Amino acid sequence: MSRNNTGKLKRTLFEFILFAALVLFDLATKQHAVDTLKGKAPFVMIPGVLELRYLENVGAAFSMLSGHQWIFMIIATAAVVIIFVLLYRLPGSSRYCPARICLVFIAAGAAGNLIDRITLHYVRDFIYFSIIDFPIFNVADIYVTVMTTVLVVLLLFYYREDDYQTIRGKKNDDKNQNSSRQKSGEEHS
Repeated sequence: MSRNNTGKLKRTLFEFILFAALVLFDLATKQHAVDTLKGKAPFVMIPGVLELRYLENVGAAFSMLSGHQWIFMIIATAAVVIIFVLLYRLPGSSRYCPARICLVFIAAGAAGNLIDRITLHYVRDFIYFSIIDFPIFNVADIYVTVMTTVLVVLLLFYYREDDYQTIRGKKNDDKNQNSSRQKSGEEHS
């Protein structure tokens, strides 16, 4: 096996293990919420700010699209598939490591809520910021929200046009075309 393939295999294995660990952690926190919060009064962690309150969410934020689980299942499945395609296409250099980690977290969040939707027909939410009356959410939602924000910041301020060309696979093609033009120009001289 070549050195490049070994590196790609190790990276893929690491990303899969991280993905699985994140999904398992999300599901474990949801199960713990069921065991400790379901049918009970909210557990106030910081009075007036943060509490743990169990909710079976059949929709999205603010209960939008309640009862339309199939829409969320399609979107989450598509997101996970697209993310894994992106991870496959992203170069293995350390420059792309931050984006790769963000994508793994986002995929894990989508998968964690997808598993709830498929197995339970609702998502188990339990974290509530009472200070701003924010919708109740879970760990998977944190993965998606925080890492999408980080990814957007990376895309706006860290990665450059050259990086996008590399991802699209055009950078090397452009170099090859330029060197071919240079060679053909030399031959005509």
